[in-house]
Amino acid sequence: MRDLKLPEQRHPEKAHRKDNAQPKKPKWIRVKAPTGEGYNATKKIMRENKLVTVCEEAGCPNAGECWSQGHATMMIMGEICTRGCTFCNIATGKPDGLDAFEPGRVAMAVQKLGLNHVVITSVDRDDLDDGGAEHFAQTIRAVRHRSPKTTIEILTPDFLKAKPGALETVVEAKPDVFNHNLETVPGLYLEVRPGARYFHSLRLLQRVKELDPSIFTKSGIMVGLGEKEPEVKQVMDDMRAADVDFLTIGQYLQPTPKHHGVDRFVTPEEFASYEKAAYGKGFLMVSATPLTRSSYHAGDDFARLRDAREAQLAKV
Repeated sequence: MRDLKLPEQRHPEKAHRKDNAQPKKPKWIRVKAPTGEGYNATKKIMRENKLVTVCEEAGCPNAGECWSQGHATMMIMGEICTRGCTFCNIATGKPDGLDAFEPGRVAMAVQKLGLNHVVITSVDRDDLDDGGAEHFAQTIRAVRHRSPKTTIEILTPDFLKAKPGALETVVEAKPDVFNHNLETVPGLYLEVRPGARYFHSLRLLQRVKELDPSIFTKSGIMVGLGEKEPEVKQVMDDMRAADVDFLTIGQYLQPTPKHHGVDRFVTPEEFASYEKAAYGKGFLMVSATPLTRSSYHAGDDFARLRDAREAQLAKV
């Protein structure tokens, strides 16, 4: 049996890679170990409903804070991804078949946690004809049925190898926020995100807006991978050209020596500069801090995003 707790079995595609040194983290991105009643209660609900979370699988540094508040990002369609991005800590390999009861279990967990806003993501499923689009749609509908007042944010794969109509299937289920991360600048794609295509991902976000302008679109990148400031600002321009509403920028943290090395730790002052530049380019919402992740403070950010749109429309 494959043991996903062992790095060489979790990431067989990285076994041949040379080790990259893992530099000591600066004081501004150190976090406390997860503890407390809220954390344990959230963990219990996840286990009772046999759910996978990206918080655990990707080793998110904010898991303790978010789980203590009852916020966990559900990861559907299993814990094994069909791709092997060099930055990612999610296991790579051949996934199991889909669980038809998973959408219902996600909806049950959302109801038990009493969430006002939920983030649902997934592994890449290039083995499925539709890339898992229908499973996303079923999960959205199940959550809507049990918790009609809960706003739903999805963080999807790129559906690069899916049959035509996959994206339309997800959009028709009407999530409140459609997030797909570009992850890095285009010049680093072959090294960091080899299974993806920058302009395909960009077009995916643009297409969501064309299909349903009422859905907020969101995307994020990591910094500290080797990108330069002008490249980051070009990505901002590309996102705005695709009508992306919400941008997240966070520090890349290296999961293991076999993963892509940290080029540098970007300072809080640089993040503040990126945030100012992004707002200047017209984003409705920007989150740019060392610890920013796609779903970090997603509920609060959604409320601000909605307010920003209403304020914008009031000026028209």
